[in-house]
Order: sequence, then C-alpha cells, then structure tokens
Amino acid sequence: MRTVLWGVCTALVAASTIADEAVSAGRPADMRIGDCVIFREGGLGRIIRTPVYWLKGTLAGISREQRVAGLCPEIGKPVSAYSRADHLRVAQSLPCVASAPEVGEVTVLRVQVSVVDWETPWAEQHGTAGWLYRGQFLDQPLRKGALIDMQASWLERCRED
Repeated sequence: MRTVLWGVCTALVAASTIADEAVSAGRPADMRIGDCVIFREGGLGRIIRTPVYWLKGTLAGISREQRVAGLCPEIGKPVSAYSRADHLRVAQSLPCVASAPEVGEVTVLRVQVSVVDWETPWAEQHGTAGWLYRGQFLDQPLRKGALIDMQASWLERCRED
C-alpha cells in the first residue's frame, strides 16, 4: 500500500481534530451503521485554544472504494489563509501523496453521515473558515437528516456520556 502521509497530514491540519475530546473511532473496520460519529475542527493552541467547531451525526452507509492517490495540491499559503475554495480543493484531492513515485491506487473507507447537529463559525472573528463554516461542511449546506459523504478517517466516535 502506498504512503498517503502527506494527504493524511494535510487532512489533519485542515480538520484540526482534538483526540482528547472524544474517543477515537478506532480502526475504520470497527465502524457500524448507526454509530454516533463526530467531525471536529479547531482547538489549536497550547495555552489559549481556538474554538472547536463540529459536525455530529450517525453512520447511514459504509463502503470501500478504490481511489487513485494523486499528487496533493500545492496551495502556496498557510492553512490559516486558505479560502473556502482552497479547503474544498484539498478535501477533494484526498487521499493524496507528496511525490510522483507514490501515486497509485489505494482503498478508502467512505461513509455517509446523517447529520444530527453542528456548530460552525459564522464570521472570521469566530474562527477561520475551515471545512465547517457558516452552516456548511465544505460546499454542502448542513441540515438535520442530510447525508454527507466523507472519508471515515476524518471522524471520531461520539463520547459516551
């Protein structure tokens, strides 16, 4: 299996998930239809943390796909300066690799998440425009019951309270 480290790093930086806030989803093979999952963004900083925004839902579908891990896009600016279009371009390129010799097919676990609830920033003062912004996940409006297709590796299991 080819290394998709660059794509994973880009996704982690862009998504900025917080592991200590939720139980890890574990191996993607452990995911089941009906599981509560959450996508988190923010929480950067050691002393003063940025706000955490999230999308919570239940798994409505799970599928394995063969995808070509192509070269990661070169945006040419720091993640904090990405536009909505830049975030979308990165997300659509995943999984991706850093160098041409690594380009090749990989198996990706995709999930359909039925939206339950969310918290997104509405202005730059509330947080940078990331994958969650103004009631949207990338370019998809969020509404209860809507299905969002994404990679399973972007998610965490909801914490049991």
